[in-house]
Amino acid sequence: MSTHEARLAALREQLKRQDLSGFVVPICDEHMSEYIGSYAQRLEWLTGFGGSAGTAVVLSDKAAIFVDGRYTIQVRDQVDGRLFEYVGTASQSVADWLGKNATEGNRIGFDAWLHTRDWVKAATRAIAKAGAELVAVEASPLDAVWLDQPERPAALMVPHPLEYAGRESAVKRADIATWLQDEGLDAAVITALDSVAWLFNVRGGDIEHTPVALAYSVVHKDGTADLYVASDKVNDDLRAHLGNQVALHDYAAFADGLDALAGKAVAVDPERAVAAIFARLEAAGANISARRDPGVLPRATKNPTEIAGHRAAQARDGAALSNFLHWLSVAAPQGGETELSAAAKLLAFRQASGKLIDTSFDTISGASSNGAICHYRVNEETNLPIVMDSLYLVDSGGQYLDGTTDVTRTIAIGTPTDEMKRRFTQVLKGHIALATIRFPKGTTGGQLDALARQFLWADGVDYAHGTGHGVGSFLAVHEGPQRIAAFGGHGEPLRPGMICSNEPGYYKAGEYGIRIENLVLVETLDLPGAEHEVLGFETLTSAPIDRNCIDPALLSAAELAWLNVYHAKVLEIVAPQLEGDARAWLDTACAPIA
Repeated sequence: MSTHEARLAALREQLKRQDLSGFVVPICDEHMSEYIGSYAQRLEWLTGFGGSAGTAVVLSDKAAIFVDGRYTIQVRDQVDGRLFEYVGTASQSVADWLGKNATEGNRIGFDAWLHTRDWVKAATRAIAKAGAELVAVEASPLDAVWLDQPERPAALMVPHPLEYAGRESAVKRADIATWLQDEGLDAAVITALDSVAWLFNVRGGDIEHTPVALAYSVVHKDGTADLYVASDKVNDDLRAHLGNQVALHDYAAFADGLDALAGKAVAVDPERAVAAIFARLEAAGANISARRDPGVLPRATKNPTEIAGHRAAQARDGAALSNFLHWLSVAAPQGGETELSAAAKLLAFRQASGKLIDTSFDTISGASSNGAICHYRVNEETNLPIVMDSLYLVDSGGQYLDGTTDVTRTIAIGTPTDEMKRRFTQVLKGHIALATIRFPKGTTGGQLDALARQFLWADGVDYAHGTGHGVGSFLAVHEGPQRIAAFGGHGEPLRPGMICSNEPGYYKAGEYGIRIENLVLVETLDLPGAEHEVLGFETLTSAPIDRNCIDPALLSAAELAWLNVYHAKVLEIVAPQLEGDARAWLDTACAPIA
């Protein structure tokens, strides 16, 4: 089945064999991960869509693919519109579409290990109105026809040293045990891979770009825990690291392990645990309490060791990116460079530090019109040359033992147009507005989002993604619960120690894209005379912002002062790590703008 049309046809035949009228295919794994292993890339195999968020619904006579605003352009480039209707999730949910397109007597299948309980409830209600039924399948019809589906990865689960983690696993488990006792609960089921990694101070290699291992855990009110991980991932070093308070079980035994919680009060996160877990616990007779994973907030609130590690990783990464930007300033005008060659060069500069474990995501290397695709992923078929008088957008990051980085720079190759400079400067003004805001304790990221958009809004333009996301500590590059976005229900108050991205942008379809992204640390500010706790952001990322894209006339005196101070800090941190022509280039790139 070399074509997506053939794969779709094969799935429909399998649906008939399983007495199903349709099937729902999300981008997800059994842990509700955003980034998933190759074995779980079911949506990409079926449709060709390579984004990190989306869902397809296949019925006997029609099919649709659902994506958010980040992927409006990409989905049309990658998915055949003859086979799948394009649906934006802002206008219609999967459940609503099913309610309108399912017919009486239809049996719509879904994999309960790939959906949340709330999604199942919403979809059940929606299709019931049409007289249809939502059916949890015992065996996935898609997996049945995906004949060359990759095996689950076999990388080891390894200890994450205390010099990077900052807190002992036993202390973290004790904190959760205290919370369980205070809440009158017996145990908490931990399903998110980054939560398991954080809690036990372990890392893995099961998901590309995210150093986690496929595992589940149950933490008990006495501080002991059960850890479910494939036996071939475990060695003596890991056993010694975990200690005798952590009981190891095979990953495949997790569902049976839930039965042992019969009669107990169990906390389960409805956002991060799949519907199958709730169903199994209910069948076992557990008393389920829907609570947020108790490790989410302490994981997001970095301890001093993690913050120091982040600063070190950012400084190292900033030197690699600055070396790359210098190289680009020389190589691009000479011609012959492409999106792929530039991405490879940037990777080489990061690897030169000797400390890069992996990139933190697939580098977004977008020249000209490809820069307008927010989450573009270059390949041999889409690879564009980097040409003169254009914009080149590069969004990239590294995974280091001491921190995770994520940074975007947009560079003028040759001479940008007046429109490009205006839009770039508006994006920069929004970036500065967010970087400099002071706000009271309790403020959410959603309340700050408009600050970054206001200058674009003034011209009647915008961008279709959030302004910022949380970032892990040698973990997921996208980490909750914090987020700087006015949509999607992300109302988590920002707290000292949280790390977020600051990344406003602008995208002109078919022409160019602009994004300026730094990572920022939420910190407490000491303001004389303040009558309440005041928070702000410390910018962590150190790399020059392209002055050739800036129209200084559009910047206020305060904005210009921020830019000059920022570049002075970049020089202070990065310059000692550079040599020769790259050092001289950095001096010019960071020179004050009058």
